[in-house]
Amino acid sequence: MNRCRVLVVDDHAHAREAMCEILSMDDSFEVIGVVESGAEAIAFTGQWMPDLILIDIGMPEMDGLETTRRIKQEYPYVKIVIVTVSDDIAYLFEALKQGAQGYLLKNLSPSTWIQYLQAIVSEEVPLSRELAFQILKEFAVTSQKEEREALTAREKEILSCVSSGSPNKEIATNLGISEHTVKNHLKNILQKLQLQNRTQLTRYAMEQGLASRERDFPHKKK
Repeated sequence: MNRCRVLVVDDHAHAREAMCEILSMDDSFEVIGVVESGAEAIAFTGQWMPDLILIDIGMPEMDGLETTRRIKQEYPYVKIVIVTVSDDIAYLFEALKQGAQGYLLKNLSPSTWIQYLQAIVSEEVPLSRELAFQILKEFAVTSQKEEREALTAREKEILSCVSSGSPNKEIATNLGISEHTVKNHLKNILQKLQLQNRTQLTRYAMEQGLASRERDFPHKKK
């Protein structure tokens, strides 16, 4: 039987000990590391490549959410479960958005922990219909905002120009950059927004309120 290799991350010694004790109740889990900071967790993951990471949400310097984001960015394979004393649903949403696979409350029974972690490892975590709906609704609200925030100021400027119908050469002239640079910016924008062409970009700009207004382009004839 392949045991799940676990890294425990918490800045409190008693919490680390408690998590290790719970994990020792099931032979399918093997704790291969115990660290007390986000920076240590990132370094440990890079060296030892654990299968599962249990990480406290409220650590100083780098909290569990930021640590999760950085680890998942570099090591997307690893499964991460955020551990906290708070049952605020907002923390669950944020944990999932940062890439975590799960969210555990410290006051849950050890047997619940084991069952939940087993489900995480086997990718069989059940979500109630209500919770699934809430998560999807939250993601729908935030995804458009995140897409817009992912664009740089220059990319938003070019997107606005595209929505006005300006060709690349005209955009380059108005912005004082080369046509080649405009093309590269457009490639980045299309990739970030997962769109295929200028028509889709124009529609996106209009839907998001990023479309240009004619007064923004004095070069256009009226």
